Amino acid sequence: MTTRLVLLILAMALAPPMARAVDLTIPGSAAMTREIAEEAGSYRLPVGPYSDGLVYSFRVEGAIVQQAWRIEAQGMTTLQILSPMRQQLLDAGFDILFECTAQTCGGFDFRFNTRVMAAPDMFVDLLDFRFLSARRNGQDNGADYVTLLISRANESGYVQIIQAGGEQIEVADRPVAPDVVPDAALMTDQSLIQKLLGQGHVILSDLDFETGSAALGAGPYASLRALADFLNADAGRRVALVGHTDTVGGLDPNIALSRERAASVLARLAEDHQVPRAQMDAEGAGYLAPIASNRTDDGREANRRVEVVLLRGE
Repeated sequence: MTTRLVLLILAMALAPPMARAVDLTIPGSAAMTREIAEEAGSYRLPVGPYSDGLVYSFRVEGAIVQQAWRIEAQGMTTLQILSPMRQQLLDAGFDILFECTAQTCGGFDFRFNTRVMAAPDMFVDLLDFRFLSARRNGQDNGADYVTLLISRANESGYVQIIQAGGEQIEVADRPVAPDVVPDAALMTDQSLIQKLLGQGHVILSDLDFETGSAALGAGPYASLRALADFLNADAGRRVALVGHTDTVGGLDPNIALSRERAASVLARLAEDHQVPRAQMDAEGAGYLAPIASNRTDDGREANRRVEVVLLRGE
């Protein structure tokens, strides 16, 4: 081991822990699932709902600490989890900048346009979450900022805390672009999950397969992330993944290919997004349910798809 490496290890070991704006007590039996600390980072801190393609945000720069916690909720609602944490912030001198529920935040669009840790460290039920952002004056004309994101999945509660603060805080009082932009095909008048609930089925339009192959592309796919969050939030929700093809070739091989493509999507949800296989079925319809004419290239491409059909859920 070189002298330089020894000095680096000693410096890291002796460095003081990154300061938090406030130490929050999380209700229930909570365990941290992940922490990310940046000595000098930036965070687009939401201070308004999703609207006109953006979440209204401030850019905060300085020390950033992001934590995810899992709670044995024992029947606690998201409001019961949030309320005592909100009071702790108020008692510590924070002012509430913005607070919303899933619907008033903007649902799918809000969740996918702000910073959220990935599953399994943090789960967000797109139909049941709460968000809060708060600010407190700091030292040397700086400020401390805290955001809370609360949700539930089955019998567990999930809390994300992001704290930002220090002397190098800069705030831009204007809307800014989101940290993460979902695939444009999903940013329609209704979100993917809203369409699934309203229509009972929805096309996963951002998936790609090689011609004649059942192998799903590398991704990542925003539609699968949204569907996984929806399914992981409630073990009682079940869907069928249904593959479809164009009319090139015979019926039996097309049914087999369409079923294999649906099975590839199911496997990706199970392996990369930890969705229990018991909540999903994979079926194939071949060319029996076209949504466009098979006489044109564009029509055949539209017919080659995988849809989600809601079997049980809200």
